[in-house]
Amino acid sequence: MLRRAWKPLAATTVLIGTPSYLYYTFTKQQTFDLAVKVRGADGMPLMVNRTFSLLSQNAVKDRLIENASSDSFSRPDSTVWRYATASVAANDPLEDAHADAIIARDPSDPSAPGDWLFFTVMDGHGGPHTSRLLSKTLISAVVLELSSLIHSTDVPKSGLLEKLKLIFRTSAPKSREDPQNPERISLAIRNAFTKLDQELINAPLSVLAANLDAESIKKNILPDLSKHPLALQTMLPAVSGSCALMAVFDTTHRHLYVACSGDSRAVAGIWEENEQGQGSWRVEVLSEDQTGRNPSELKRIQSEHPPDEAGSVIRAGRILGGLEPSRAFGDARYKWPREVQDVLNRAFLVGNDQPLRSPPSSFKTPPYVTATPVVTHRDFDFGSVARPSRSPTSRFVVLATDGLWDKLSSEDVVALVGGHLKGLKGVVSKTALPELVPTTSGAPTVEGKEKKRNNSSGSWSFEDENVSSHLIRNAFGGGDTESLRKLMSIPAPIARSYRDDTTVTVIWWEDGQEGNAKTVAFSSDNIKAKL
Repeated sequence: MLRRAWKPLAATTVLIGTPSYLYYTFTKQQTFDLAVKVRGADGMPLMVNRTFSLLSQNAVKDRLIENASSDSFSRPDSTVWRYATASVAANDPLEDAHADAIIARDPSDPSAPGDWLFFTVMDGHGGPHTSRLLSKTLISAVVLELSSLIHSTDVPKSGLLEKLKLIFRTSAPKSREDPQNPERISLAIRNAFTKLDQELINAPLSVLAANLDAESIKKNILPDLSKHPLALQTMLPAVSGSCALMAVFDTTHRHLYVACSGDSRAVAGIWEENEQGQGSWRVEVLSEDQTGRNPSELKRIQSEHPPDEAGSVIRAGRILGGLEPSRAFGDARYKWPREVQDVLNRAFLVGNDQPLRSPPSSFKTPPYVTATPVVTHRDFDFGSVARPSRSPTSRFVVLATDGLWDKLSSEDVVALVGGHLKGLKGVVSKTALPELVPTTSGAPTVEGKEKKRNNSSGSWSFEDENVSSHLIRNAFGGGDTESLRKLMSIPAPIARSYRDDTTVTVIWWEDGQEGNAKTVAFSSDNIKAKL
């Protein structure tokens, strides 16, 4: 009798207990401990253990796609262009930025030279001010310079804002020299970067000059302009900084230009197929990381300063021992003379309780940093990912800030994108991926930092629809979900000690018959021009 009574009681316990256990397991807030560096009462650094909430896998996915987007558009030649972007912050606010623009060919004008596509990523430092400004102005500045090169355009000699309002128009070429010459295009892009940085760096000086009267100059009195509406608006983008990486596609002439100021990196995947129909991805690095660890950058900077500074301009791979990228917009502490820094600091920043840090002790002969980019040009062909060709064909380009390259190599990134485009799903061991997505190396990557990657063990994850989110997931843990959850759970500003702000843009192209893509209707919100 007792045995018969126990059976339904046991069954009831199972029915009630199992859901309760599952509910408790999946709703209980999980935590983890992490050693964090803090400053003690004496001002000296020390390590303390802190407990943080552990994000769920769903919460991690939400973070990965929070700043993710993708788009596609078809062109009259039936090519479908696709691009995807994603950003994950380590700082609060995010210091990275990105921008893109399509300057469409006018179908009604047979003489129009074709489409230009612009993609940029910006890696800010010392705040988001410079990168945010660049996301709004850099492409427009380059378009303006190219338009002036290719067509006779009455470019005003006033400031950048007036230039950016210019409505581009087609007219007769300025000279008999071919305006589409890659050397001239490269020079125009380089000049646009340089001029924009000059505008940015000189903006506070212009505001100060406009507010100095004869009496103040005579008595050497510096006005307090801290409450001027342009005080922080001009100073903050000048004193913070940003790297910038731009890819420019001239689709008609099948040219690709990459302009790099800083340590962001561009990499292309080139499909190569043998006579047996077996193919592999060649990793083509399109830019060099520009830091003091780059031998060519070290040589350049040393050549621009007196011989007695040869040992101090770069220390521990950093400019004057401080700034890591050797090329960047803003970073006026490395560009303005000491006297200028002092004057602008007192005029604009002290009254806002945001005083400018003093320049490094070895600061003698500025500028030490330039925004002038290294511009490279390559001919390329539009090959289809779905319809391989036996001739070497470019298939995709990846632009990313250094947060990605701190964790992944150029070879990793090309293999991961190739696998994503191939349709791989699930978890793939790192040892198995080279057989599924074989790669070969082109020119070696010039690393801007000392990297401590562990890519020989573990696994990759293929689960994200957005290919840029896919790359960031694998940079931060891949198939190791626990490591991924922990790394993504560390809050700002502590997260910056373990990962950087990371922004990735992937661009690829296909035959228009291979999938549905929207035909772009360019509204007044788009940048439009006939170049």
